Amino acid sequence: MAQIVATTRSIQSTLLCPTSGSANERARNLLKPPTFSSKVFSSNGINKCPQDAFRSCRINARKSASVEVIPVSAEDDPKIEEQLRGVPQLLDASNGMWSKPTFRRKTKIVCTIGPSTNTKEMIWKLAEAGMNVARLNMSHGDHASHQKVIDLVKEYNAQAKDNVIAIMLDTKGPEVRSGDLPQPIMLSTGQEFTFTIQRGVGTADCVSVNYDDFVNDVEPGDMLLVDGGMMSLMVKSKTEDSVKCEVVDGGELKSRRHLNVRGKSATLPSITEKDWDDIKFGVDNQVDFYAVSFVKSAEVVHELKNYLKNSGTDIHVIVKIESADSIPNLHSIITASDGAMVARGDLGAELPIEEVPLLQEEIINLCRSMGKAVIVATNMLESMIVHPTPTRAEVSDIAIAVREGSDAIMLSGETAHGKYPLKAVKVMHTVALRTEATIPGGQMPPNIGQVFKNHMSEMFAYHATMMSNTLGTATVVFTRTGFMGILLSHYRPSGTIFAFTDDKRVQQRLALYQGVCPIYMEFCDDSEATFRRALDLLKNQGMVKEGEEVALVQSGRQPIWRSQTTHNIQVRKV
Repeated sequence: MAQIVATTRSIQSTLLCPTSGSANERARNLLKPPTFSSKVFSSNGINKCPQDAFRSCRINARKSASVEVIPVSAEDDPKIEEQLRGVPQLLDASNGMWSKPTFRRKTKIVCTIGPSTNTKEMIWKLAEAGMNVARLNMSHGDHASHQKVIDLVKEYNAQAKDNVIAIMLDTKGPEVRSGDLPQPIMLSTGQEFTFTIQRGVGTADCVSVNYDDFVNDVEPGDMLLVDGGMMSLMVKSKTEDSVKCEVVDGGELKSRRHLNVRGKSATLPSITEKDWDDIKFGVDNQVDFYAVSFVKSAEVVHELKNYLKNSGTDIHVIVKIESADSIPNLHSIITASDGAMVARGDLGAELPIEEVPLLQEEIINLCRSMGKAVIVATNMLESMIVHPTPTRAEVSDIAIAVREGSDAIMLSGETAHGKYPLKAVKVMHTVALRTEATIPGGQMPPNIGQVFKNHMSEMFAYHATMMSNTLGTATVVFTRTGFMGILLSHYRPSGTIFAFTDDKRVQQRLALYQGVCPIYMEFCDDSEATFRRALDLLKNQGMVKEGEEVALVQSGRQPIWRSQTTHNIQVRKV
């Protein structure tokens, strides 16, 4: 079968039309930007300039002589940069808005580190392929194995010149699992099967459960899902210590399988004793983020943040939305946190699966409107655990998450124990990069100003974004807390946000946020000298070219080289 590869794509387009139209017309167009399809596939003279930014855009593909199909990026092949220049990623020219193509990927990639990737060689290669955050899944491994990974990531960060990897510790949370079996059991549709809270039971028709209140949490008629829905059983009756079920969808039951009840959550604390041990381990190792599993209320987040405050550490808390009980409290949970993860596996097990894409979009929109980070996770490239290429549906899934505005997209088993971890990262990188090239720049999330209305910085971030989009420039910001870099990220300027900081922890934390390129640099007392050093560094590392303009922002919660009441935006030529 003929394969279409990125390196053979020929993309051609004409120059932008000059700005035209009245101010009112431009305002109306800005509020209702034309769709991507209307720009690319216009015909019969419809949507010609000045209404559209492009006179024509022909996308042609031809067969490749190459046998191996490996996604490439702008960094992998200089030809791709030239090809991408024709891809529509701009607002209407009639709006007086334009931007230069940006080839640095903005959506960040979270990689779970496991047996397939826990060596120095693989962590280096993952970082080069596009990993921005290394995730430690505390459901697997021990502290010694995770310590090894933390040390390797810190070693990479110490020697990397223009890249940094953040560390995320993901707690196990309260999981209900079946007990050990001497050998796997085949369950057939219509068969009776029993779960018991008695310990050590593992027969052909009965197995133990590790949760003593399991009997109290289920009722006859409940649907019990095994392994997130790989098998399902209907609860028929229960006794003091057992739950009798009928197999609806059969399969092979192995030891320690995850159990969910459709529409219900276990009445277990969100942070278990094991989780507290793991959290202390994270404090000792100064990780950047906690991803807290099965958060059902804001009180859980407040409890953890109080613990971290008393421990004298500044680790940001990402709540995992994966429980049916968390949905009614979604707003308060996200308000209390620093961000959210759409954990679609357990979410799809506890709620009807058709609700998952709707909830994903809702959570992304809510996080963006509140100025919080958001990660989309689970099954993004599941097939690449065993196959070298993804399904087309998985590619579309990545593109949808990027277009909906996620800060980051996550790989789990694909990089933890998959056969093709590097190819999975390259696919995610390339799909995200290609999708971003088609997104109109300068679209603001609704009501984001409500979150930051008490800060003058919010207004300056807004205008810095508009300036960046209008002039087609990158944005340069200096920060000691990360606040201004995060705020600019949520406005999604079309150019890269170069966030300079003199704090290594802040640099690592900013690695999660969309569009932010965090750079560590010592600040000096002379602001002008610091600005010159920063621009020279960007030029020398090829991040900007001589003669380009950048928007330089001085604002935020903590003044640097300015008084508390003074904020400013400058446009400087490199």
